[in-house]
Amino acid sequence: MGFVPAVALGTGTAQATPVIRGTGTVPAALAGFDTAIRTYIAERQITHAQLAVARKGKILLARGYRYADRKSGDMPVWLPPLQPTALFRVASLSKHLTSAAIMRLVQDGKLGLSAPVTTLLGLSAEADPRLAQVTVLRLMQHLGGWDRNVSKDQLWIDHTISATLDVPLPIGHDDIIRYTTARPLDFDPGSKMVYSNYGYMLLGRIIEKVSGTSYESYIQQKLLAPVGITRMRLGRSLKTEAASTEVPYVSKYTNKSVVDDSGTVVPYPYGGFNMPNQDANGGWLASAVDLVKFGMVFDAAGPVLNAASIAKVFAKPEIGVNGNGSWYGGGWWVRSNGSGLNTWHNGSMPGTFSFLARIQNGISYCAIFNRREEEGTPDFDSIDPLLGKAAGAVTTWPTTDLTPNYF
Repeated sequence: MGFVPAVALGTGTAQATPVIRGTGTVPAALAGFDTAIRTYIAERQITHAQLAVARKGKILLARGYRYADRKSGDMPVWLPPLQPTALFRVASLSKHLTSAAIMRLVQDGKLGLSAPVTTLLGLSAEADPRLAQVTVLRLMQHLGGWDRNVSKDQLWIDHTISATLDVPLPIGHDDIIRYTTARPLDFDPGSKMVYSNYGYMLLGRIIEKVSGTSYESYIQQKLLAPVGITRMRLGRSLKTEAASTEVPYVSKYTNKSVVDDSGTVVPYPYGGFNMPNQDANGGWLASAVDLVKFGMVFDAAGPVLNAASIAKVFAKPEIGVNGNGSWYGGGWWVRSNGSGLNTWHNGSMPGTFSFLARIQNGISYCAIFNRREEEGTPDFDSIDPLLGKAAGAVTTWPTTDLTPNYF
């Protein structure tokens, strides 16, 4: 379809007219989802976005969006279409893949959730004996003892690690682990939940050590291939390394390059952080249809996970629930909903914001954008209630399954 004007931005005169071009399929019964996303991307001037909606194993809506401002000098009035299968960095929506891989290894008898990370990866606990109390399950549930508000997020301090270890950029996983293992934990493992990218990076290394193959290959072979997902892959740092169908990423911020020692100031999404190092905690490329398709793995026992593995992913951690009645399972936030569970997660890094939810009645939805909330932009987290409201307004769900169009 061609250009479809969205809502005008703001009020008053001399407002630019946004133009949104959509691809894919929106059943009339799900038009509320489409309207919500159009409004959302127009308000935030997001140039590339995707939306997918599924219910009871069927993909019902699949959409790609391109946005431009008619008065913008650097954007053409005609917009090349964005397909529902284009690839985005999905940031922390990578974590449920990593947890599923861990549970698959457990399911196959190759790993135990109570195994200590020190034993699995041969790490010394000399700097802090409490490291021996960090188990696979505690890593999955963010109970490992690292607090990024205290010791900083180890995946985002490449220059510090390079200087401290006196190693050149780019640093690798081994450098990050050596730097972190030489320092004390921030709290007793299992005593509280603090979100940790580093903990998930360690899970990726455990997957490689136990499986004998690369993290990416294990995910693709054991998790994605059995359910027919073939597009997903790990992302790279530079635009010149991007996948052929990958979107461009937008951020107003810059950073000194972490891919070499040049000291060059680069756009933050392209060399301002190290994508390969993010693999198990935030490194995947996917489309929205890929993510709702993979989310179905958690609906019921199947070729990837059995019922016991799924139950463990969503189980309450040893410290119980938070004040909102939610808890962190394995790569998902979880909350009881009647006789079932709502599970969700978002992802955020410079140039990326993503959101995936599985709610009551077998409904799931995923939205991905090529920029995230930055200073001066509207709140991005509003996507959660926005899509929840759209789902609640549907009176009759369509039954035509779009899955064969994309897989």
